[in-house]
Amino acid sequence: MPLILPGNVGSATAATGFNVANSCRFNRADSTDMTLSMSSGGSQTKFTKSFWVKRCKIGEQHYIYDNSGTTQIFFHFRDSDKIGFGIFNSGAYSTELISTQLFRDLSAWYHIVIAVDYTNGTQALRARIYVNGTEITAFDTETRPNNTSTTFDTFNSDKTHYIGSNASSNHYLHGYLAEVVHIDNAQLAPTSFGEFDSDSGIWKPIDVSGLTFGTKGYYLDFEASGNLGNDANGGTDWTENNFAATDQSTDTCTNNFAIMNPLDNFYAAHSFAEGNTKVSTSTSTTSFSTATIGLSTGKWYFEGTVRTIMGEEGIGVSPVISTADDDYPGKATDSVSYKGNNGNVRKSNSNAAYGNAYVNNNVIGVALNLDDNEIKFYLNGTVQNSDTAVALTAAASTPNGVYFPMVGDGSTDSVGVWEVNFGAGSFTALSSAVADGNGFGAFEYAPPSGFLAICTKNLAESG
Repeated sequence: MPLILPGNVGSATAATGFNVANSCRFNRADSTDMTLSMSSGGSQTKFTKSFWVKRCKIGEQHYIYDNSGTTQIFFHFRDSDKIGFGIFNSGAYSTELISTQLFRDLSAWYHIVIAVDYTNGTQALRARIYVNGTEITAFDTETRPNNTSTTFDTFNSDKTHYIGSNASSNHYLHGYLAEVVHIDNAQLAPTSFGEFDSDSGIWKPIDVSGLTFGTKGYYLDFEASGNLGNDANGGTDWTENNFAATDQSTDTCTNNFAIMNPLDNFYAAHSFAEGNTKVSTSTSTTSFSTATIGLSTGKWYFEGTVRTIMGEEGIGVSPVISTADDDYPGKATDSVSYKGNNGNVRKSNSNAAYGNAYVNNNVIGVALNLDDNEIKFYLNGTVQNSDTAVALTAAASTPNGVYFPMVGDGSTDSVGVWEVNFGAGSFTALSSAVADGNGFGAFEYAPPSGFLAICTKNLAESG
């Protein structure tokens, strides 16, 4: 199950002088995408596309790029979880590349570069795909032009271009995008957009603002929440469809935040949306879901807002993922859940009086202290149980050596809805947006002193 554990915190821990401030959250359920009408002036033989993407679901087609017309250039994650890139020229593919490799890690940011030059004298170099700085060379399907006279009019005629969906509007992206770049009339190497960290060897982004973008080039950095389609290169802005300002996120390829993990073994019981920060429970089974980051040491804070409370909603931590039917919050050994219906804490499947019950739109703060092996819960900013903590087994003594943040429901009365914020903000507006002591995160209530948002920059220091 893809997740981040201490010692495996990803590219955000690499020393870097360049930090990506924002990403854009694409939500399939809301049909979010961006569109731009282009006309003549672009190259018909050369281009480079670069972007960072964090997937939120496997087993579905998710388009990153597409365009209208008889010549289409598209890139997508296929329902097989392989990546597919194609240039379709009036009824036939001049280029079709479908990877052998699978891309199923929902905890990671991938950097993908597509580099095309139809005039290149070597056929194998006319269309190339790189992931995290390394070229993909194994393909289930591998087609490129067999001569240098082939062209495409995609950037040189009247077409509508799409980011986050396809032209038929039936395969929307469910995930995050950052640093979206199109270079017109040049085939660039991935080193124009990233580099391997000299200490860790991890691929990381570099500043792309100084590149030559060409006539039809663009750069989406998503740093303007009120204009997420802004072209930071100064070109025509993209039209945003069905986005809100809260779809701007600080979850990026240089600071990767936890999200809920639909690859938790019994995930079919829950549904996930809004970049996997929204969890809807099931009426068919009691169950819980865990986050993509497991924690072994340090002090951590996250918030859960119960938007629809229908039964025994619970929030807390678990040392294991859900593995069976009837795996309700707090049932597993050493797991702890603060229950909404009565304010009790369920620990290792045993209930005890703890705090107040909670209702719709209440915010539950969770302060996980793995230095002192205890946990406290806050209701709308007020610590519960007279500030007396619930004791935890040391993380090192649990099955996986970590605790996972957890939400779920202990009943099947109806669908309950959780909104979970690990610090990257929320898909609904916050009234305060308070950061942790390191300056990371945006929470409704201030984290207790010394407690941190769950992100890889903090994990590198305290995890």
